[in-house]
Amino acid sequence: MSEKEIFQFESEEINLKEVLMKYLKYWYLFVLGVIVAGAVAFVYLRYTTPQYRISSTLLIKDDKKGPSLAENAVLDDLNLFQSGKNIDNEIEILKSKSLMNRVLQELSLNTTYYVDGRVKSAEIYGASMPLKVIVSKLDSSAFNKSIIIQPKDHNVFQIEEDGAVSQHKFGEQVKKPYGVFTVVAGSNNAEKDNKVTVKFHDIRKVAESYNQKLTVAPVNKNASVLSLSLVDPVPAKGVAILNKLVEVYNKEAVEDKNLIAGSTIQFIDERLKYLTSELSLVEEDVESYKKENRVTDVSSEAKLYLEKASDYNRQLSEWAIQIDVLESIEKYLLKQESEFELVPSTLTIQDATLLGLIAKFNELQLERKRLLRISQPSNPLVQNITEQLGNLRGNILENLRNIKDGLKITRNNLQASSAQFESRIKDVPSIEKDLIEIKRQQSIKEGLYLYLLQKREESALSLAATVANSRIIDPAISGDRPVEPKKQLIYLLAILVGLGIPFAGIYIKELLNDRVQSQQDVKKATNTPILGEIAHNDTFENLVVTENSRSTVAELFRLIRTNLQFATLGKDNKVIMVTSSMSGEGKTFFTINLGASLALTGKRVVLVNFDLRKPRLLQDMGLSNETGVTNYIIDERLTIQDILVVSPEVSGLFAIGSGPIPPNPAELMMSPKVGHLLAELREQFDYILLDTSPAGQVADAFTLAPLIDASVYIVRYNYTFKSQVAIVDDIYENKKLSHPMLVLNDADMKEAYGYGYGYGYNEYGKPSLKNTLKNGMRIEV
Repeated sequence: MSEKEIFQFESEEINLKEVLMKYLKYWYLFVLGVIVAGAVAFVYLRYTTPQYRISSTLLIKDDKKGPSLAENAVLDDLNLFQSGKNIDNEIEILKSKSLMNRVLQELSLNTTYYVDGRVKSAEIYGASMPLKVIVSKLDSSAFNKSIIIQPKDHNVFQIEEDGAVSQHKFGEQVKKPYGVFTVVAGSNNAEKDNKVTVKFHDIRKVAESYNQKLTVAPVNKNASVLSLSLVDPVPAKGVAILNKLVEVYNKEAVEDKNLIAGSTIQFIDERLKYLTSELSLVEEDVESYKKENRVTDVSSEAKLYLEKASDYNRQLSEWAIQIDVLESIEKYLLKQESEFELVPSTLTIQDATLLGLIAKFNELQLERKRLLRISQPSNPLVQNITEQLGNLRGNILENLRNIKDGLKITRNNLQASSAQFESRIKDVPSIEKDLIEIKRQQSIKEGLYLYLLQKREESALSLAATVANSRIIDPAISGDRPVEPKKQLIYLLAILVGLGIPFAGIYIKELLNDRVQSQQDVKKATNTPILGEIAHNDTFENLVVTENSRSTVAELFRLIRTNLQFATLGKDNKVIMVTSSMSGEGKTFFTINLGASLALTGKRVVLVNFDLRKPRLLQDMGLSNETGVTNYIIDERLTIQDILVVSPEVSGLFAIGSGPIPPNPAELMMSPKVGHLLAELREQFDYILLDTSPAGQVADAFTLAPLIDASVYIVRYNYTFKSQVAIVDDIYENKKLSHPMLVLNDADMKEAYGYGYGYGYNEYGKPSLKNTLKNGMRIEV
């Protein structure tokens, strides 16, 4: 591994440490954030109402995937009452609003009950209820209204609402402007002065709420088993709702089947009464006719013709039966009282169109009856179905007439054929012919009577064999542990929030801060070499580098002195200019102490104040600034010795002040005597340090660029703007000053990740850059 690769690796490691240290210095905020977020999560979990999952499984008896509804092969031919189940349709029925509305009405869930706890109210249900409110009438103004019921003893209770208190007896009907209800004591006897808050609800909205909570899904695609589940804060209440939902679902299915069967039986009974009277009259006519005419047998001569005629009569009877059935249905449909009643659909009418119309008519009748349970006849949906029923009734009647007309044509043809044979029976007495006619009528009535009687028995048997559409596999049961809120997830989110908020705050703070905060801010903005860092000076002394000083600031100046030697690599570097972006970044402080550090090595060092606009060099050193650079440039008689001042604190350290502030400092800096001054100082001193005006504000420093050997640009943490680092980058890239280097001033050494001096050695036997240069700073020549 080359030395360059080693340095790059060490630099990346240092950058990562700097980022970590930026956030770790605020460790207390992260700890506080986690504690506060954890406390909030604890309080939330402590006082949030837990939600429990209640589940049940239900087997739908599908004709395609299981036994028939009749559960008996003997009844399979009663196709009127068999119906294939579509699982998707049954899911929609179970999730229907009307079904849930009926469930909640039967459970009286238009009221909920709460008891006060130490912090919040808790809902109660079932055996834990000390009392129950039975609502007889409730207006919309009562919805979401709450009353407080407080038992006084086993017979008396008081109601508190809107500041008013009234006293009543258990079982007594309570009449209020918003409704009528009765309060009864529960199985759990109410204790005296134990308050119960009762809240009234709009049962339709409650049904909508539970419909959203209810989940109905098939267990798998090959089975007709459904899984029902819902989430509710009161497990007993959820169990009751699921069980009642299945009960009501089965009850409605049975009611639909019984309604069809009952309507069919009622229709057949009416027809049987009529046919019984007609059949009795025909039999009496036969008996009377035989008695009057003493008829016993048919003439042997007409036996062959009579057999043929009998065959045609048999066919005529069959057609007459069908015509009579069609006429009966037509009369039934034309009755005003049967306008919204079901039409029998299995009277052996073979026409597919008629059967389809009757099935559709009965389906709409059932749908209309179902809607009327929860709505009024004026409802647009009910009116729409009523209009469809009227249209279907007309279509059925038209179809009946067409079928009847066709049967009559066939019957007429048969009668014509029968007449041909009857005409041949010339020798048969007219009495016998009349008798045959009477018997034909008797045969028709008997056939229709027996047919209807058979169908009535079948309908009655199907009605008795009606069973539910489903079977409960697993009754509703509640889970032991709540599904919401999830403690582990809440605490995990609390930890993330507790860490994330301080992190985001610090990040935003750093993002919005336009001052230089770290060495990384400088490195991102410029490639200018960094000479070193200066720690924050807590002593408020301008001269911190003395012969016996061992403070952090003094050691860092010594480290910069060493780095300066590495930067020069043995070359003469006598004139060094110190500048910055603006006033207050520490140019004068750095110039004084760097000069003292160089003087302590036995070098002759002079500090020259070229900040003619705002001079502070000699003032900070505690020396007089009466005569200086300005006087030297203006007065030809003055020599260097006249303006040179000796530092009383550091041996070998001299200083030249700026003198009086001139009216034209920029033009004065361009005087040829400036070059003459620096040339003479080069001959007398080892190092000349120039304290100049800020390069980011005035151009005075750039007029000295041809006369210097190197330049030091001061950047102060939490003071210099990040945008101002672009000035030194421009100087470095465009070489406006000789050998520019950066010094980062006012560093907080508490945030530093390490400090040391001396030399270390890497695996190649060469001085380690990490140990030689503070914080891994690299000096480029």
